[in-house]
Amino acid sequence: MARADAGGVTRQEFLRTAAASALLPFLPTVSRARAAAIGVTEVAPGIFVHQGIHALVSPENAGDIANASFIIGAEFVAVIDTGGSAKVGAALAEAIAAVTPKPVRTVINTHMHPDHVFGNAAFEAGKPEFVAHTKMARGLANRAERYLKRNREMIGDAAFEGTKAILPTKAVQEPLEFDLGGRVLTLTARPTAHTDNDLTIFDSATGTLFAGDLVFSGHIPTLDGSILGWLKLIDGLEKEPANRVVPGHGPPSMAWPDALAPMKRYWTAVATDVRAMIQDGKTLSQAAATAGQSEKESWKLFDEHHVRNVTGAFAELEWE
Repeated sequence: MARADAGGVTRQEFLRTAAASALLPFLPTVSRARAAAIGVTEVAPGIFVHQGIHALVSPENAGDIANASFIIGAEFVAVIDTGGSAKVGAALAEAIAAVTPKPVRTVINTHMHPDHVFGNAAFEAGKPEFVAHTKMARGLANRAERYLKRNREMIGDAAFEGTKAILPTKAVQEPLEFDLGGRVLTLTARPTAHTDNDLTIFDSATGTLFAGDLVFSGHIPTLDGSILGWLKLIDGLEKEPANRVVPGHGPPSMAWPDALAPMKRYWTAVATDVRAMIQDGKTLSQAAATAGQSEKESWKLFDEHHVRNVTGAFAELEWE
């Protein structure tokens, strides 16, 4: 890649820095203490992330187990994922209002899982555009009743009040650009990996990639799509340039592409062990008990999710 100057800065890095600098006069100034007080972290100019906790959904956390973000442009705000209940979404909306008076024009969901979409209800009154992968509407519609029933049971009626499934009003199939006013976001529909409706968002002004649950850190990855597709996508994502990534579960931001390495190791271990057991004629029950156990100490909530991951991998890999 051509260099922009003798100091070793690439042309792409130079342009990103220039774009971010051009936005600075339009962005709010929020101290770290103030951001922490309202439950968000500014990971780059105008980009704020609320970090969900590593836990199962419960009345105590109201479904606040995934990361949620917002991006401020010169004119509008885009929200990326909204939490697991209307209560969590309302808290996110309050945090946005505490940072900027600019309206939320767009709510983007990275995929259909409840911990990322059930906070949408808190933004509905503002009539934003709800944007997602072209396959998300069908997937969420098919599961909405079950998702709502199960999450209400886990969270409780009081904390779950006002929560509903809101389907996308705009679908993304080909790469799509959104302009927030001097700040362009690129939305990319990804092939089946974590789910069949994973969407990433890239902020060109700061080189920040929002990966949703294509990136987990600390919290064990969970499979609702294709292990082979995920491993293939990881190989592709490693080559995509970014300055940082906001994971679906984990810290507010991480170095890129280093953030992919633990997941790649985990899924490779699961795939390798499951393939060997299939080759040896082992049963699904035997695979579920032993495959991927070398990864146990590396992930939180391993016991809660790993067996399901192995089950999904076995069902897929036995037909290779």
